[in-house]
This record gives sequence, C-alpha cells and structure tokens, in this order.
Amino acid sequence: MSRRPRPKLVTLTDAAAARVQEIMAKGDKPYLRVGIVNGGCAGMEYVLDYAEAPEAFDELVEDKGVRILVKANAVMFLLGSEIDYETTRLASRFVFRNPNQTDACGCGESVTIQPARLES
Repeated sequence: MSRRPRPKLVTLTDAAAARVQEIMAKGDKPYLRVGIVNGGCAGMEYVLDYAEAPEAFDELVEDKGVRILVKANAVMFLLGSEIDYETTRLASRFVFRNPNQTDACGCGESVTIQPARLES
C-alpha cells in the first residue's frame, strides 16, 4: 500500500520568493523562519524572521530556492498556507493566504486560525 503524498506545509508565490531572495542576499542568514504568536485583537499574528540554523523541531520546507523553517508550534496552523508579497501605492508587505484562518481584525495585523484538520 502506498502512502499518499505529504502536502507542502508552506509555499511561496514567485513575488514572495523573489523578495525573500533579494533580502537574504544582503544578509548572512540562510533561512526564512515562519511562525505565529499570540497577540492582537483577533488572537494570533504571523511572524517572519531570518535564521542562522534550524531550531529543535523546526520543519524545513524548500520552495522556489528559499529554505523556510516553520516553527513547531505553528505547523498545524500554517499547513497549506501560501505566502505572497504585495506592493500597493501605500505599502509593501508579505501576505499569508491560509486555509486555516477563520477571521482577521479590521486592520489586518492579527488573525484567528484553527488547527488544520487532517483527513484520515
């Protein structure tokens, strides 16, 4: 019996991958670390940081030439997410498209996320 393919934890759009590569080329850390923290009026906030090396229990994802570390406490909340980079007249920012997100605050800085439901 063959196992079904494991879904990709997090993916990047072409715009997000290009921006991350551009930023990382100027720095000295080879990884993008993605996670969540409790905070904001909707309950959780996405966090992005650059990392020198994986921490214990980080999940490593490679997409479009970028090495992404997903913090262990964020895996079930970020499963299936796509990270994009958007530029408007007023701002440039990374945006998460997360199928597990159920709500967001009015300013868009915090979100409500439910853990992913895994099919058996």
